[in-house]
Amino acid sequence: MRKKEREITDPGEIESIIWKAQVCRVAMADGNEPYTVPVCFGYEKACPEHSRRGALYVHGALAGRKIDVLKKNNRVCFEMDGDVEIRSAETACKFSLKYRSVIGTGKVRFLENDDEKARALDVIMKHYSDRDFTFSKPDLDSVLVWKIEIDSLSGKKAGY
Repeated sequence: MRKKEREITDPGEIESIIWKAQVCRVAMADGNEPYTVPVCFGYEKACPEHSRRGALYVHGALAGRKIDVLKKNNRVCFEMDGDVEIRSAETACKFSLKYRSVIGTGKVRFLENDDEKARALDVIMKHYSDRDFTFSKPDLDSVLVWKIEIDSLSGKKAGY
């Protein structure tokens, strides 16, 4: 990172940004063309004692461009941010942004098993609600759920 004073190294602060984020942007490569989509997501913390890496869970349609792209290349980059505020100034070049963000990389794996899909959907729903939900077989059959196994995470902040 070029500006080391903006780097977030505390894992707790990085997780705080993830927990607060409402949208995750997932970037992928469609051949030589970049492609990014905003998604709802759920986060699962890494558990070193069980050799489990951290993960993001995403759900969506059973077919479409992003699915086609991910089937060819499952490597992704993702970004989420929060606490964003525009800092105005007298001159255009002095405007700035106050923010905290997380960027990561990982590999996508499509979940096939109904138990895995239901568990992942639970993780997603816990990100947005404190309610408990059940998922019927038709619900599970109508959605594609994918897991992003996190390879790297980094945090950055400005104005804090």
